[in-house]
Amino acid sequence: MPYEKIDRSKLNLLPLSQREHKMTVENIYRLDSEIPPYENKNLTEVANRIVKAHKRGGQVVWMMGAHVIRRGNSRFIIDLMERDIITHIATNGAGAIHDFELALIGATLEDVERYIKDGKFGNWEETGRYINEAVKRGYRDKIGYGETIGRLIQLGEAGINFPHRNISVFAAAYRLGVPITVHRGIGYDITDQHPSADYAAIGYTSGQDFLIFANTISNLEGGVFLNLGSAVMGPEVYLKSLSMARNIAAQRGKKIRYFTTANFDLIQFDDFREEGKPYEAHYYHRPKKTILVRTVKDGGESFHIQGDFDRTVPNLYLQVVKR
Repeated sequence: MPYEKIDRSKLNLLPLSQREHKMTVENIYRLDSEIPPYENKNLTEVANRIVKAHKRGGQVVWMMGAHVIRRGNSRFIIDLMERDIITHIATNGAGAIHDFELALIGATLEDVERYIKDGKFGNWEETGRYINEAVKRGYRDKIGYGETIGRLIQLGEAGINFPHRNISVFAAAYRLGVPITVHRGIGYDITDQHPSADYAAIGYTSGQDFLIFANTISNLEGGVFLNLGSAVMGPEVYLKSLSMARNIAAQRGKKIRYFTTANFDLIQFDDFREEGKPYEAHYYHRPKKTILVRTVKDGGESFHIQGDFDRTVPNLYLQVVKR
């Protein structure tokens, strides 16, 4: 006997024009903006590793949570793609949503505490409808979620105008042919609330992105993997992808072990290269355990960069470009 389900058709959806936003395009750094000072020897070394990997034609994989975009770093990321330095962008559903809203209306980031009180949170018409309809087109065309969103914004599919397309990471990736993948979970994102959400389409397109990402990781030898602000999605997707890649490589008598990982986080570790004990809280922190310890034990090297992304990312960008 089937269980009862909530009826999404009963939702009261509101236009984005009625939503107050905590971020606008004015909060996005320009390439020549004055940025807050930040010094970290690990950041300098990571910048060196990125430049070396780039010069060798190696992978520089940029895995990020949505907070990296929310702290105004879109233009830095786009410029690194245009310079052929970043070879793969990976993010979560929220990253796609913020990028989409900034490109569409020049603003994003609703006040969750305010709007959850009466159920307005996430129930916005344009974000849910436009993204979900694009994902269904991607499902039809058998492409990945990230490419679907990039195509939507760059080409203005379905007659939708994106006046701020120039600051869209997704549009830039699509234009430049840089793989951009979105690693979704059903119910994680506000677009899943919308009546137009097709969960089969979401699962298929995000599944394609997982395979695209794993293929990139199969070429990580001599490259750099950056995880910026993703506490669960980034480490877990990377871990499974690396296992698949190493499994196939081992059958060919090859190894994937000599590469650099870096974790950018607000959290500070006393010793980020030691896993710790099961009774210690940091033992269960996935970025530390997976990215900084377990996957680099047989030849790689890891670095931890502590600080807010409005400082760490701009300073990383400046150091890479300077070199």
